[in-house]
Amino acid sequence: MIAADTSSVLAQSDDVRRKHFNIKKNIAIEGYDPVSYFDNKPLEGKATLLFPYKGVTYHFANIDNFTKFKTSPEKYEPAYGGWCAYAMGESGEKVKIDPETYKILEGKLYLFYNFWGNNTLSDWNKNESELKAKGDHHWKKIIP
Repeated sequence: MIAADTSSVLAQSDDVRRKHFNIKKNIAIEGYDPVSYFDNKPLEGKATLLFPYKGVTYHFANIDNFTKFKTSPEKYEPAYGGWCAYAMGESGEKVKIDPETYKILEGKLYLFYNFWGNNTLSDWNKNESELKAKGDHHWKKIIP
């Protein structure tokens, strides 16, 4: 009986993540390899190297990155479900990202909107600590 209750809670958690994470065609980060950012070179993942983690599926550029993610997925998952960090900090909105506009901060991947001459990473850098604190607060309301 307890196992069934745990399973139900896990399924609900996966559903919440799927609902609130930035996912296109069932894939996170527009198919980019989350581990590759930590090598300072965002790479598109391969559809043949994928790993579902708590309801969210990631692609990987190579088997080494796949293995690193599988060993510690929480280390490599993007902050704020892969939505624009600046927008999450500024207003709590879920705004699309350019998967090649990012920052690693305190060992966490943050992604940003960068279209039509508006690169929100620049704005983030001007007020990073306040925006991060607000972003953390907003995201905890979305994913407790």
